[in-house]
Amino acid sequence: MTDSDKKVLSDIDEFGCHVISVFDPDDVLPQFTYSVGVQKSSGEPEVVVFGLKSTLAKSVVNNYNSRVRAGERFEAGRQYADFLEGFMVFFEPVDRQHYKEHFGYDLWLYGGEDFAVLQLIWPTTSGVWPWEPEASEWFKVNQPLLGRVPLTDEP
Repeated sequence: MTDSDKKVLSDIDEFGCHVISVFDPDDVLPQFTYSVGVQKSSGEPEVVVFGLKSTLAKSVVNNYNSRVRAGERFEAGRQYADFLEGFMVFFEPVDRQHYKEHFGYDLWLYGGEDFAVLQLIWPTTSGVWPWEPEASEWFKVNQPLLGRVPLTDEP
């Protein structure tokens, strides 16, 4: 076991999860941040967020972890406040076909794909979601949808 592996396990024991930010040094692929160990510590899905700066994304993941550890549950297809100030967010399940490409440490921790991940999806400052026709190509590329497209007719 490497020192990095030990750090991941230590953070899960102490905080309920470890948070990893992934960057493409060539800036071709979007950056993303995800949790490792939320499901192990709380029984709730891991979480991933794309396209936010690392500091904000880590804060969002830690907020999710704190809330699920306190007993809050998040449903796919519903909007939620209080993750990004002034913005609603959606949670959608990530399709397992994306696990190997994005969640290496979760695959290691769980010994395979027997875990769930929710993607936290956020809108532009003007309230446009990445699946809407008016979303810019940049926005769509930097926040790829790893699951189904959410329904937007819910309050």
